[in-house]
Order: sequence, then C-alpha cells, then structure tokens
Amino acid sequence: MMDAEYRDIELRSLPDTLEVRLVMENRSRQTWTPENFSLGWQFFDPETNFFILEGAWAHVPHDVPPGQTVSFELLIPFPPEAGGYQIYISPIQQPEGWAYRRGRPFLRIVAEASDGEVRVLRREIATAARLRLRRMRNALPKFFAAPVRSILENHRLIRSMARRDILARYRGSFGDVFWTVLNPLLLMATYFFVFGVVLHSRFSPTDHSSTGFALYFLAGMLPWLAFSEPAGRAPHVVLEHRTFVKKLIFPLETLPVNQVVAGLVTEMFAAGVFLVALLVIRGAVPVTVVWLPVLLVPQLLFTLGVCWFLAGLGVFVRDLGQIMGFLLTLWFFITPICYSEANLPANALFILRKNPMYVLVHGYRAILLEHHPPELLPLVKLWLVAIAIFFLGHAWFYKLRKSFADVI
Repeated sequence: MMDAEYRDIELRSLPDTLEVRLVMENRSRQTWTPENFSLGWQFFDPETNFFILEGAWAHVPHDVPPGQTVSFELLIPFPPEAGGYQIYISPIQQPEGWAYRRGRPFLRIVAEASDGEVRVLRREIATAARLRLRRMRNALPKFFAAPVRSILENHRLIRSMARRDILARYRGSFGDVFWTVLNPLLLMATYFFVFGVVLHSRFSPTDHSSTGFALYFLAGMLPWLAFSEPAGRAPHVVLEHRTFVKKLIFPLETLPVNQVVAGLVTEMFAAGVFLVALLVIRGAVPVTVVWLPVLLVPQLLFTLGVCWFLAGLGVFVRDLGQIMGFLLTLWFFITPICYSEANLPANALFILRKNPMYVLVHGYRAILLEHHPPELLPLVKLWLVAIAIFFLGHAWFYKLRKSFADVI
C-alpha cells in the first residue's frame, strides 16, 4: 500500500490559475519511480461533487526511496466558467490508480474563480470517507426539514391546486363535483356485488348477513382508495405539468402532494357516508373512532413518500404508469380487503402482515367496527415505516428533479 505525507504546502493565485507547491515524503516500503508514482489533480463541483475535469499528471523527477522527500509544483488552470470549485490533489500509483479512491489522504482545495481571479477559500488533508461522513452530517438537517418546510411554505398553492384538480376532473359533467362521492361509492358497490353477492364472501363465521360483509369491506376500502388513487396517478404527474419543469420558481415537489390531498378529500367524503351507514345499521358510531388520526397521519406520510418516489421515477421510466396499474391490482388482492384474513394460511399471513396497507385496513376495522384501538406493535412499525418512506421519497424526488429538464 502506498503512503505519502504532505508537507510545506504553498498556494499562490495567478490569473485563471492556481499554483501549488508541496513536498511529499515517501512513507511506504517501496521506492517511488517516474514509472509508478505521479501526482494529479481533478476538479469537482463543490455542491454535487460531480466530476468536472482532470489535469496532466506530474511524475516524480527521480527515484524516491522510503523515508525520502520530493518536491512538486503544479499549475492548475481553472475552467472559463465563473463559480466555486473543489480540487482533489492526490498521488497516483500504477496499476492501482488514484490513491484517494482507495481511501488514502489527499489535498482538497476549495476555491472560487471570477473575472480571472482565483480565491482559495479552504484547504485540508482529507479522505473520501471523511468527506462522505461530512456530507451526510451536513445533509441530515435538510433531509428532515426540506419536505416539511416545502409543504408548510406552499400550503396555499397545494390547497388551490388540489381543489382545482378535484373540480377539473368532473367539470362539465351532469354530476359535477358530486362525482367525488359517487365514484368511490360506485367502485365500492361493484366490489361488494362481486364478492358479497356473487361469491358470498364473509368476514365473520357467525355473521352471514350482507350488511356485516359490506361494513367490513367498506372499512377496508377507505384507506385503500386514499392510497391507490394518488399512487396510480403519480408516475404521470410531472409529465402532465411539463410546462412547470423549467420554471425555477415553481416547487415541483408539491405536485404529488396535490394528488394526495385530493385522495384524502375523496376518503373524507367516503368516510362520512360510511359513518352515516354505520349509524343507520348499528345505531351508533363507536367512541374508538377518535383513533382515526393515529392511522390517518402515517397513511398520508406513507402515501406521499410513495408518490414522490413514483413521480420522480416516472419521468425516466415512461412505462411506470402501466406497471403501477398492474402492481396496484396485485397489491389490492394481497391485502385482505374483500376477503377475511382468517382464510389465509399461517405462513402467508406472516408475510402479508408486513404490508403497510394490511396494518391500515386492520386498524380501520378495529376502530370503526370492533370497538377497540389498533394493535400497538404493528401501529408503531407502521409509523416508523411511513416516516422513513416520507423522507426517503422526498430525497429521491429532490435528487432526480435536477435532471427533469434534460429528459422532458
């Protein structure tokens, strides 16, 4: 393994050029030769760490035995574009290549260039691992704050666009906005007819009534409708608003939020109808309905994280919308919404319980029909998964959005 120690580092700014003088001590067990040892430099973007360009290598002028030193003088011309840059100056050994890529220390210089003047902002002896840890540490506050701040700062825009999205879907139709209620009701009625009337599915071995099946089925459909509608539309949302992509002032990350809010509005209408039906059929609404926000919050976080992920990926994978149509259908049928989980084998049930939608469906039925709170351990796991998906989905979307304009 090659080892080198940097000494007597001197930096001098020249017009559009940085002069670097340094002494390196050979602390390895092998002799450096012009054939196996060089010093090179590379330019990287300081914000994204993207590679920009690489300069000529400076070979050692003579053999350098272990313990001896050698001087280098580098003239590093800057790109013509003004701005900030970071420079990696690192040994290169053949055939292994750049030492910094193998975790060895290197000289890192952060500088700015404008109007032919080069200004050095910082210099340090760094390693790739140390820089990665620093970037992660610096990114953590933004990672957690960015999605929440974006939603809070653009809440008026989100509310306006969600309202416009709901109204635009049915504008000009005979039912107008009432289709917001009619659509989920018709969909629920279709599934109820197939599974409750034709196939005679039942959730309870003691309750063979159609109303009992209908209540359990509709309680499971409430979270599914609020998830499947925005998730199915998310792959196309950026493409549908492609004119916004090149408008730097428009917060693209709010587009999936609009769809999630629209899905929530649909669920709220359906939940209102469900509570009325529950009052008519059973004569009362259970007190445990107050647990609904405890399920609703992770449901929204999970849905929004998934939609951010799909919205970003959908720009690059144009078939994602068709793929998601199939996956959502499969997801629906592996979630015990239209059948009882008691009919599943034990090994299948163990796997299906890892499904976040399973936990939500089970929780909705618990608070709306079975008069008890959701199970604590699955609920805690749901919150943790939902929070992780929420922040990771936003980070994914934020990372990909920089390339949207190039693709669209």
